[in-house]
Amino acid sequence: MTYEDAIKALSSDALKLVRDNYVVGLGSGRAATELVKSLSKLIKLKNYNVVGVPTSLQIKLIAEKGGIPLVEADQVKYIDVVFDGADQIDSQKYVIKGGGGALLRENILFSLAKKIVVMADKTKFVKSFTRTVPVEIHPLARNSVAKSIEKMGGEVQIRSLERGYPFFTENGNIVLDCNFGTIKNPKSLTQKIKQTTGVLESGIFLRKPDIVYKAKDNGKFDII
Repeated sequence: MTYEDAIKALSSDALKLVRDNYVVGLGSGRAATELVKSLSKLIKLKNYNVVGVPTSLQIKLIAEKGGIPLVEADQVKYIDVVFDGADQIDSQKYVIKGGGGALLRENILFSLAKKIVVMADKTKFVKSFTRTVPVEIHPLARNSVAKSIEKMGGEVQIRSLERGYPFFTENGNIVLDCNFGTIKNPKSLTQKIKQTTGVLESGIFLRKPDIVYKAKDNGKFDII
């Protein structure tokens, strides 16, 4: 039994939260991908009238392949439940997201959600954040934002593709990966980051998940 087995099992369990006529937020990542595949089967099995709101083109393509009707976030007043992954989850239940570059869209879905469900394997759970914080910014603010973040104690690196070209989000922005070492106060830090002119979104999300699924390497999972 592996993490993959656990993720498949928790994806099926999480779908208990989906009802007929729901608007469902479809996050990015390995666990969210598995859930979208399971959701497609559920809709067909129960003949549910469910629409999905994707956070990225990657998840949109998977949902389309599974026959899930889709709308954009600006076409709904609210989302009943959002299912998403995380790059890290700390002991306060804050999450860092944006490893795939969809942090702005993911946070928009979080803001519209009645309920947020985050799914991740146990390696993502930490006492305090230690990984880099993705920050989505307007390209014109590259230097000014970098200087501001450096004053906050962060080491800044522009996210690039393998051949050295800058990584652009689906919104046409760039991402700074910012190393702050161990982060003891994520709420305060992300508030400072988001107050910086040119910043579109911080990878530390202030809206905490309502339910967290923790996949274990024995094929089982915990619900937090």
